[in-house]
Amino acid sequence: MTPVYYFLGVLIFVVAILVSIGLHELGHLTPAKAFGGKVTQYFIGFGPTVWSKQVGETEVGIKAIPLGGYVKIVGMLPPGALEAADEVEYDEHGDQVIKVRKSNTGMFTQLISDARAAEWELITPADSERLFYKMPWWKKVIVMSGGPTVNILIAFFIFAGVFATVGNARDPKPLPVADEVSDCVVPYAERNRECRPTDPIAPAKKAGIKPGDRFVSFNGSPITSWDQLSEAIRANGDKTAAIGVERNGKTLILHTSTRVELRPTSDTDENLVAVGFLGVLPKGYLQTGGPLYTVGQMGSMTVDVVKALGTMPVKVGHVALALIGVEERDPNGPVSIVGGGRIAGEVAAHDDFPLKDKAISLLMLIAGFNFFIGMFNFVPLLPLDGGHIAGALWEGLRRAIARLRRRPDPGYVDVAKLLPIAYVMASAFLVMGVVLILADLIVPIHLAE
Repeated sequence: MTPVYYFLGVLIFVVAILVSIGLHELGHLTPAKAFGGKVTQYFIGFGPTVWSKQVGETEVGIKAIPLGGYVKIVGMLPPGALEAADEVEYDEHGDQVIKVRKSNTGMFTQLISDARAAEWELITPADSERLFYKMPWWKKVIVMSGGPTVNILIAFFIFAGVFATVGNARDPKPLPVADEVSDCVVPYAERNRECRPTDPIAPAKKAGIKPGDRFVSFNGSPITSWDQLSEAIRANGDKTAAIGVERNGKTLILHTSTRVELRPTSDTDENLVAVGFLGVLPKGYLQTGGPLYTVGQMGSMTVDVVKALGTMPVKVGHVALALIGVEERDPNGPVSIVGGGRIAGEVAAHDDFPLKDKAISLLMLIAGFNFFIGMFNFVPLLPLDGGHIAGALWEGLRRAIARLRRRPDPGYVDVAKLLPIAYVMASAFLVMGVVLILADLIVPIHLAE
């Protein structure tokens, strides 16, 4: 590996992620301002402020820890029900709450009260009609969906560009062309071992099939696709076979007998059945496609991401075990942004990767992170964007039900009541993030040699 290329790969990845974070927050800020909301802060990163500038009513800046970003939209939390024990300050007209302080004995109740008080102490009477919680529910959905939608759109445009020009490595299509010819027949359960002298010679080897041969017929039937050839081989059992191949512009008829072996029913189904076996692997090509193809592929990626999110705590637990040396780290397990940067550096510095492959790999890595970040933020739990979206949707639904039943308007959904969940989830996310970052520094995942 070349250190300069490694550093360049890390730099490209980090800059791309920071740009993605900035665009994510713009996805919240832009519709919030368009709907008349007040946004007082727009920051990339967390922690101490490195640089900031006042742009209109919004402070724009960069924080020291580049692991996220945020926008401060005024009035996210409603004032809540006011009780006799509350200390309240009103505006000069006596009808606008400008400060709320509560004294509570319960820990979570106090946390909610403190959060609500902190929110309202930044609000002036002039902000009354610009408060986020007063927006119609559909505007809240648009504002909170804007951030993760931007990440998914970034992923879409990168995927679409790669799929349309280079092809999709996730969805390779086999050609009726021999790429690898087995020397022997190895039982499927032992498929990763080398040939032994006692193993029978593979039928394809006996027939004289060579890498690069294009299959044109099987027992007299024309062959135009790998699937067609595969079905013919599997159905042939242990019978003789006349295989037509095209080699160096000439058509040859090669003879052999296929063997009956236990093999999976398909690439996605590990159930073994007795079928005809030849012993040849096809040459593949990367399928290309346009926007609709990309949408379809991202649909299947969505299923994968949902499954990954469901098993994330367990997988992070295994990463923690790897961190303390109890088990080996799963190369297909989760990584943090630090791990993504290390992978990007190794891709850029890898001696065997052509420049084109390096560029495509980096683009796909950036797209993959954006897609995951977008989907993750749609999870309907606070403090994620999806938690606010769920609250807004519930508000719209219960108001619609109240209108249909001619009941009084139930009012705004008070997301502050869900803050205990937000604190628990934020703590869990923090712990998982720390575990992944430490693992990516101490027991990192490396590219396969």
